[in-house]
Amino acid sequence: MTEDAPASETVAPGDRPPAEPADAPPHDSPAGPVGAGARASGRTHAPGRARASGRAARTALSALVAAHAISQTGNVVTAFAVPFSVLALGGSGVEIGVAAAFATAPVIVGGPLGGVVVDRVGHRRAAIVADLASGLSVLAMPVLALTVGLPFWALLALVFVGGLLDTPGQTARRVMLPALSEQADVRIERSVGLLDGSERFAKLVGASLAGLLVAAVGPVPALFVNAVTFALSAALTWTLVPSDARAARGAADLEDLPRASYWADLAEGARFVVKDPLMRLLVGLVLVTNLLDAARGSTLLPLYAADRLGGAAALGLLVATMGGCALVGNVAFGFVAHRVPRRVTFSLCFTVAGGASTLAFALGAPLPVLVAATGLSGLAAGALNPILGTVQLERVPEHLRGRVFGLTNAGAWAGIPFGALLGGLAADTIGLTVAFTIVGVVYVVTTLTPLAGGSWRLMERGRSGPPGPA
Repeated sequence: MTEDAPASETVAPGDRPPAEPADAPPHDSPAGPVGAGARASGRTHAPGRARASGRAARTALSALVAAHAISQTGNVVTAFAVPFSVLALGGSGVEIGVAAAFATAPVIVGGPLGGVVVDRVGHRRAAIVADLASGLSVLAMPVLALTVGLPFWALLALVFVGGLLDTPGQTARRVMLPALSEQADVRIERSVGLLDGSERFAKLVGASLAGLLVAAVGPVPALFVNAVTFALSAALTWTLVPSDARAARGAADLEDLPRASYWADLAEGARFVVKDPLMRLLVGLVLVTNLLDAARGSTLLPLYAADRLGGAAALGLLVATMGGCALVGNVAFGFVAHRVPRRVTFSLCFTVAGGASTLAFALGAPLPVLVAATGLSGLAAGALNPILGTVQLERVPEHLRGRVFGLTNAGAWAGIPFGALLGGLAADTIGLTVAFTIVGVVYVVTTLTPLAGGSWRLMERGRSGPPGPA
């Protein structure tokens, strides 16, 4: 899930003020706009300087998106390498589910706790430190495996630590998105779509790369690639993404005031999530669908690929198809996102995204049909995160972004470890066909619920402002 907008200055996309000229200074430029005061003093802005400022803002936004894509590419490699490492050691479906649970459980812990840290230490700094620390934990896996050995318990511990450190970095990059988008004069729906598209692109590239690496050198050596991606992501953020000027000025203004405790900050974010009726519904819906996605993607699909499709290469093709088509869906949706009704579009696209490919696996379709169904699911999935992210960006006050994003992500991901484990248990007990059928039916029923109305109507433009007092 994604995030935010200042509480008293929320601007719905449909009511967005006219865009400034391309050579206008950023909204938070220290010099301010060229207004009556500037004319009275005889000062104006040089066009060349304004154009340079605009280029710098667009470069920073591009660097943020690129850093996110590179980091996510490494995570895809890990997602492939870990289950095939377990299989190579003779592990069962339950052990694959346990490994997947240890990879996703850190979001539940690191999301809310790390979100407060992101708000406190600064978004850019948090992103850089998280990438470097995650890279070191991932690097330890192949180093240990190729030297003294990597027992299953040690693999679980390193996977957990890597996920725990990675989550605050992802949150920090999302928190930086609104200010950079404003400075670059990019509509927020478009920038949210770009960030989500970078994740889809990461799946496209990372899945293909992971399939080739696992087949060529083995799952454990492939983890070296993930460590390199974290280092590259940190370097991009450090060199090209500046600290947010408004956040820096706010920190300077507040440095002499008493600071609330860590737990008070966390409680403030929790109160916001609990009191917001739409936020509660979104977290609940995504919790269920993420649980089902974890059962399907983390456990059932690797087992299905190993048993019926010939191994990692076929799984790489399917995940790459999903990522590539979702990327196309992101790009296409970006041109119409501000015109279509959000609630109906979100519900129907979610239903297609989760139902089409899952039911194709339940029917035992051949690989070409599975690829086609996965492609259809990917196209529909391209609309989901831009809608989710924009709605949250409109509802969450700026100073709460880190902790609220961390809490909502933790809530949405709370079912993932159980889903991965349940998927392994289902595969070993009721079989792959029945397991895919159950996942598909529950997915369709769940994702149609926004059509019932009620608080779901708050997704629409003009109704997405921050909630009033409860």
